[in-house]
Amino acid sequence: LRVKDTDRYLPIWIGPSEADSIALKLQDVAVPRPLTHDLLGAVITSLGASVNHIIVSDLSNDTFYAKIVLQHNGSNMEVDSRPSDAIALAVRAQVPIYAEDTVVEKAGVQMDLETGKPIVPGEDGGEPRPLREEELKSLSAFKDFIEDLDLEGLGTQEKPPADNPESD
Repeated sequence: LRVKDTDRYLPIWIGPSEADSIALKLQDVAVPRPLTHDLLGAVITSLGASVNHIIVSDLSNDTFYAKIVLQHNGSNMEVDSRPSDAIALAVRAQVPIYAEDTVVEKAGVQMDLETGKPIVPGEDGGEPRPLREEELKSLSAFKDFIEDLDLEGLGTQEKPPADNPESD
């Protein structure tokens, strides 16, 4: 996630199914049956609520936490969520995605506009520096995942036969 109007990012690991769900929606690919996040949105709507926004609310022991903020009968309610599911729902509902400042302070990275590589602020307010090798390794899963995404032919697969019990 990019912090609005900055070159600062909040890298959050998203599993393959949530990433597919997000990619399908961002690319306006129609699916023959609702995906889990479509279903969740439909349930929320049918109960008379709407998704207002989502918040990446905490980071503890290298695990991100999020909340889906719903509006129902004029009041807001928060529902705990995995960030990946909350983001997939936010993309579908076209609502803002926020992150607590403390989360961005803990895990945010700045990108060098020339190299496209992450940099971190210098110690004691000094010059920003490139990430150390061990810091880059901790982010390598994000890079590998994005580079391995195969979006060619997305949404063009044939629907499995209706009598196939594993077609769900």
